[in-house]
Amino acid sequence: MSKEAIEQKKQEVADITDKVKRAKTVVLVDYRGLTVAQDTEMRVAMRGAGVDYKVLKNRLVLRAFNDCGYQGFDEVLQGPTAVAFGYEDAVAPAKIVSDTVAKTNNKISVKGGIIEGKAASVEEINALAKIPAKPVLVAQLLGMLQNPVRSLAVALSEIAKKQSA
Repeated sequence: MSKEAIEQKKQEVADITDKVKRAKTVVLVDYRGLTVAQDTEMRVAMRGAGVDYKVLKNRLVLRAFNDCGYQGFDEVLQGPTAVAFGYEDAVAPAKIVSDTVAKTNNKISVKGGIIEGKAASVEEINALAKIPAKPVLVAQLLGMLQNPVRSLAVALSEIAKKQSA
């Protein structure tokens, strides 16, 4: 292998390492079985959610994970692997992959990943996918905060109506 090729590989590992360090969530996906249309649909959804989704060489991803201090991915990084890096929303990559799994009747699968700096199993990634998106959680919280105030306002209104009658 030439010096140029070695330098290129080192740069690729450095790029992947940077992405892993910046990402809130990293999801490893076995994408075999997807049609081009299904893959394109998933990529569009990923881009729309601010998720960086790429097919990367297992050996380079493994080196980057090791550089970041993540061990135990030797068996996970076997066969075709795509990597989804979620920078803003920790739930988005897992949710989009989970939605694609449901739409394609399990043609693809989650292999594992990293959540908030900790290695995650397939089960943990799938559990993360079930969490509502951040805007939905904020709306639910606001609804819960408004409910007691609304109930108090209705109660005070009823008391005022009874006293004036």
